[in-house]
Amino acid sequence: MTVSDSEARDGASAIEMSGSRSWKRAFADIAAGWQQRPLWGYLGWQDIKQRYRRSVLGPLWISISMGVIALGLGILYSALFKVDIAEFLPHVAVGLLIWNFVSGCILEGSEVFIANEGLIKFLPAPLTLHIYRLVWRQTLFFAHNLVVWVVLMFVFPHPLGWSLLLAIPAFALLMINGAWVAILSGILATRFRDIPPIIASVTQLVFYLTPIVWSIDILSDNEAARERANLVELNPVFHFLEILRQPLLGQEIVWRYWIVAGVITVVGWAAALVCLRNYRSRVAYWV
Repeated sequence: MTVSDSEARDGASAIEMSGSRSWKRAFADIAAGWQQRPLWGYLGWQDIKQRYRRSVLGPLWISISMGVIALGLGILYSALFKVDIAEFLPHVAVGLLIWNFVSGCILEGSEVFIANEGLIKFLPAPLTLHIYRLVWRQTLFFAHNLVVWVVLMFVFPHPLGWSLLLAIPAFALLMINGAWVAILSGILATRFRDIPPIIASVTQLVFYLTPIVWSIDILSDNEAARERANLVELNPVFHFLEILRQPLLGQEIVWRYWIVAGVITVVGWAAALVCLRNYRSRVAYWV
């Protein structure tokens, strides 16, 4: 091979690499993944069936385990904080319901490409197909757990009104954010394998810092403690928790949380798109 041939090959490789780093291909990957809804929809449903294979109750165990945890934590913390269980148990249950979706997108998102190594290497498919599959699977889990909320609304009725309809766009916003979190953390974790354990530890910490099994209103008698508790608004998860929990419990809607959630969505997707544009073609080599 002559020097000119080697230079020509290097030049062609550079052009190919630069061509893969384009906004057009990044958005094309997102669009192509969405067009394959039958595939990732089927795979997401099979993930749940496979997890509860040979089980008598099957996916009902999702709702049962969620209900048992919510009941236990609700009774425990309502006694510790000396609050009415009729108010506090739905607060805890809905908080856990939303948190399970959020944490699922974060934890599984960090390993979404690592877990699908075989498919990525041998199946010519858009990278975002695995993201859609993950979000769809978490949505199915959420739908199963929603049974717990329905039961609690019958046992402890809340003044649900038209604001309940806001739960639909609120959950849609959660899904949209779950997608960018999975894209960003998934690509970075594929390159740096120390990231998933770090994310797992941080996620556990965020659970305790988010008012899921506790409430800011409980601290209303202590002004100093309440002021410190208001710092929870620095927690991004808090805003997504509240935009969905408030309509599900018939509480007053605080639009400030929606604004913050919208800003986080725009910033998060901007970061995810940059990451997808620059490193989408390298994921197959990193896994």
